[in-house]
Amino acid sequence: MELSLRLDAHPLLDAACFSVSLSAPLAELPSPDWLLALLSLEAEAPLERSEEVRAATRDLLRHGGFKPTGRGKPASEYLVRAVGEGKLGSINLVVDACNVASLHSGLPISIVDLDLAQAPFSVAISPPETSYVFNAGGQEIDVSGLLCLCDDLGPCANAVKDSQRTKTHEGTQRALVIVWGSVAHEGRASRAAAWYRELLERAGAETADVATA
Repeated sequence: MELSLRLDAHPLLDAACFSVSLSAPLAELPSPDWLLALLSLEAEAPLERSEEVRAATRDLLRHGGFKPTGRGKPASEYLVRAVGEGKLGSINLVVDACNVASLHSGLPISIVDLDLAQAPFSVAISPPETSYVFNAGGQEIDVSGLLCLCDDLGPCANAVKDSQRTKTHEGTQRALVIVWGSVAHEGRASRAAAWYRELLERAGAETADVATA
């Protein structure tokens, strides 16, 4: 059955999404050296982050009432800082390729394990008093008013922090990806997604379109 994603009406969202299939569990698929070399602020890339993209991303997250500052900053901003400080190491093939695409495009990207998440999938602004655990230590993020990817159990990913319950792990072989773009830079999310797919396919993964409505 074709994977699909319902997008609630949103005046600022320009998202791109696709699915990933791997020939083996992630633990058996180390990231190649050429991919890790792209995790550098100086690496050549088809997209270049900018202050305008950063500001538009914050506006996108702010629309529903969420405050994208402090610990609520978009993941793409944390990524730039971590790479600049030399604090970002390899995680796994799918996440490393995600980090490359996010670093250079300036757009946050979410990934959920399709064997941990439960269809149907949608993108919507979370209602008040909504939160979830985002790391193995049990820390929670309040996602009230934040644009989120949701599965049948509720919000599971967003442009700030993805949920621990659907994160990729050593056994992951299927994933859903969403690039959080803004209409202020229309088409940028699609270009970032296309490059992300190229990186994964060069590393031996298969990717496929996801229908949106």
